[in-house]
Amino acid sequence: MHPETPSARTLRLSVPGWPGHLPGQHVDVRLTAPDGYTATRSYSIASASQGELVEIAVEQVPGGEVSPYLVQVAAVGDPLELRGPLGGWFVWRSQQDEPLQLIAGGSGVVPLISMVRTHDATGSSAPVRLLYSVREPASVYFRGELERRAATQTGLSVQYAFTRSAPPGWDGVPGRVNADRLAEWARPPDDGATTYVCGPTGFVEAVSDLLVRAGNDPRRIRTERFGPS
Repeated sequence: MHPETPSARTLRLSVPGWPGHLPGQHVDVRLTAPDGYTATRSYSIASASQGELVEIAVEQVPGGEVSPYLVQVAAVGDPLELRGPLGGWFVWRSQQDEPLQLIAGGSGVVPLISMVRTHDATGSSAPVRLLYSVREPASVYFRGELERRAATQTGLSVQYAFTRSAPPGWDGVPGRVNADRLAEWARPPDDGATTYVCGPTGFVEAVSDLLVRAGNDPRRIRTERFGPS
């Protein structure tokens, strides 16, 4: 377990007999209170597809029933009830050789880092471009890893869209992802890429609409929305 941002934490879960997963899938985590009350929430898997360690990254939601426990209370050795892997639409398979466009808003980067990690682990030759929209540098998940991978991982490029404040030396103006940013940073609509967009509902809907207006084939756009947990 380690912090990702001031309000988010990564948890590595040992799951004996884990069957493996596809990048983009998620798990359900269920907590049970002493009085028997249960609460279940879904979390995307951040880890690559091999092994019995399942990594999730959890953003604490004020007033949430599950995320405050996972971020603030859960300790090494505590048991968790897990169900999964789940989901079959918002997934990437290493056999796909077309270009890959990943667009994340905030914690929506979690399933996309699984795709990036699996891309590297399997030696995929598909070119990958990640556009990560985030409020400020302190809110970036997997920051050190993304910097390292952007410099060393074959076929991967990473670009940020800081919406409130940017780090010194960043080549851009803070603001939301718009048509101009997509035209500059995203893959061209005619190169056959499959695009994965993940984040809050408003972000996903806005970006998807911009992509279609720019000429991207809606059938090649896959979306995943995050909600309170």
